[in-house]
Amino acid sequence: MALTDTAPETTTSKVLTATAVLLAVLMVILDMTVVNVALPHMMGALGATPDQITWVLTSYIVAEAVIIPTSGFLAGRFGRKNVILFSVAGFIVASMLCGQSRTLAQMVVFRLLQGAFGASVVPLSQAIMVDTFEAENRGKAMAIWGIGILLGPIMGPTVGGFITDNLGWEWVFYINVPIGIINLALIVAFLKQTPRVVAVADWAGALLLATGVGCLQMLLDRGNGDGWLESNFIISLIIISAFCLIAFVVRSFRRPDAILRLDLLKDHNLATATFMIMAFGVGMLSTIALQPLFLEHLLGYPASTAGLVMAPRGIAVAMGMVFVATTINRFQPRWLVLIGLTLAAIGSYATTWYNLEVDKFWIIAPGVVQGLGMGMIFVPLSTLAYQTLPQEASDQAAGIFNLARTIGGSIGIAIAATVLTRASHANWQSLGAGINPYNPALTSWLDATGLSMSDARTPQMLGLELMRQSTMIGFVEAFGFVTLSFLLLIPLVLLLRSDDTKGVRSPF
Repeated sequence: MALTDTAPETTTSKVLTATAVLLAVLMVILDMTVVNVALPHMMGALGATPDQITWVLTSYIVAEAVIIPTSGFLAGRFGRKNVILFSVAGFIVASMLCGQSRTLAQMVVFRLLQGAFGASVVPLSQAIMVDTFEAENRGKAMAIWGIGILLGPIMGPTVGGFITDNLGWEWVFYINVPIGIINLALIVAFLKQTPRVVAVADWAGALLLATGVGCLQMLLDRGNGDGWLESNFIISLIIISAFCLIAFVVRSFRRPDAILRLDLLKDHNLATATFMIMAFGVGMLSTIALQPLFLEHLLGYPASTAGLVMAPRGIAVAMGMVFVATTINRFQPRWLVLIGLTLAAIGSYATTWYNLEVDKFWIIAPGVVQGLGMGMIFVPLSTLAYQTLPQEASDQAAGIFNLARTIGGSIGIAIAATVLTRASHANWQSLGAGINPYNPALTSWLDATGLSMSDARTPQMLGLELMRQSTMIGFVEAFGFVTLSFLLLIPLVLLLRSDDTKGVRSPF
């Protein structure tokens, strides 16, 4: 067994530990969405089509989802500090290689490496925060950690838009180098090593899990573009994913050497929080995916402007987390979750009133309300997950919790994209039926635009307007799905309960 640091931690050392962890989480999570606004610029440089360039996103997400479940085993075998050091160092190198890519194949390979190296950082950083702070301060610790988890995806388009417009898309990746080096120094100086154990693993089960999760992530990411069940490729992924995941659950639930300790879900708090964070991820990530598309592709905002308009939501998220962190020991956190879900639903509902003439205030205001709600939901759920677990289970529990969050986000993005695509297509057909010379609304529109049915420009202008209006309705229906996803979570608050069985007061 390796030597570990056993000296008691001071407040200063805890703050520095939290800083090191937060910086690592921000860097890794930010890269999930920071490249979104840079994709159009990367298409030309890499010689990729719009369909092909999405693999830049898919490869990162798939690699992350496959590696997350192994984080508990790796921490036990090599120690948390060593694993995070290796992960951050590898992430820096992979980021440099991404910036140097000149073909799509190179970019996809290096993004796979980025996702694989960064995957363990998130669950292990959460486990570090849980073990570093005492139970009474764990709400504050989860608020600090949650800032990185929620702000990363939300601020990604803002940061990516600014960097792409001013420095070029390569710097979306190069910016990780100086940040990563600072992060490495902080990790070396302030993170404590954990004991290593001679861990054994069920590698057959690990292969089943990796294959099942990888196929699931790929089908969720590619399903909408490939037509779901209309594609033999997607059907094959569904079959493989279902078989592997079911086989893994059957094989691993009672095995002590399972790569992912599913038996920990017997703990009520962990099971409840894991289910709710997956459902919460559906609404949160679908919102983050829809907003840049709406602003840039439909309203025509430049990338940097779209980022600035979305930035207040991120600030509101941080404010919500700070509020919860300061009140979580004075109020029943389940009521904080209820208020958060209500605010998130109200903010989402306001977006269903959007139209093509919406101004910036009515884009920012719902985002602020929604962000406050998201911040108030995340902290109590993250605190609950570990409230009644022994400390030695933190790494494995973090792997389960964060895998659920990742998959929930992917499900949300897939559903939102499908609703948007199908609703836009359906409304294109229904609105198109109204384009005929006998429709007085068409006559009024032609008069307002100074066109006539005989004008050569009229068919093109009508086609463009038809596409804009039908897509707008598609976005409204997709925003309605987001609202519904938050509303359906409200009854689940009743599942959160007090549990004093282990001598620790559960905040629920």
